[in-house]
Amino acid sequence: MARLDGKSRTMSPLLDIKNICKSFDALPAVNNLNLTVEAGEIFCLLGPSGCGKTTMLRMLAGLETPDSGHIIIDGRDMGSVSPAERPVNIMFQNYALFPHLTVAENVGYGLRRDGVHPAALTNRVEELLHLVRLTGFEGRKPESLSGGQRQRTALARALARRPKLLLLDEPLAALDRKLREETQIELVALQRQLGTSFIVVTHDQDEAMSLASRIGIMNEGYLIQTGTPQ
Repeated sequence: MARLDGKSRTMSPLLDIKNICKSFDALPAVNNLNLTVEAGEIFCLLGPSGCGKTTMLRMLAGLETPDSGHIIIDGRDMGSVSPAERPVNIMFQNYALFPHLTVAENVGYGLRRDGVHPAALTNRVEELLHLVRLTGFEGRKPESLSGGQRQRTALARALARRPKLLLLDEPLAALDRKLREETQIELVALQRQLGTSFIVVTHDQDEAMSLASRIGIMNEGYLIQTGTPQ
């Protein structure tokens, strides 16, 4: 889907979801969903548990395969693209940090698997730890970190390979109320600094209103409304 901006240039959205459907054991999870997300947006999928929002997130990441429809990211149909090759990364609700690895090793894990040169890897990890305010925590294991520090470690790891689209599944759910409010502000500031598009899945209306430039409301597998928080 193309749009014409004020400078009369044809621009494609970063993400274009077309008629996506997904069922499990004949039970629909996502029903004919259509959505576009522009570069630089924080888009929140908001809805109750079981409405299909996490399934949609997993399809974007390539962890689930749609029954029908198309997912187009940066102009490329993702139908035959493996999860590792997609310009996407996902941060899970439980953070999924490796308990036996240090903070630095967790952050650099994907880069090591990609064969990044050790010097470049070290520089990138240092850059990310500075970005998420974890400089000095390089040698710690996840068990010695607070909830907020584990969240920031997972965020740095998700950003390490410079994804064009970052998927966050209930990213603040494990934090207490005060830390959740502080982290909302940090996430928005970080996203503006990086310019990376974020898609955030949440069931918390206040969280969606605080984070998002646009919100999509899901219910029973349908995307029933999109719009700005206002």
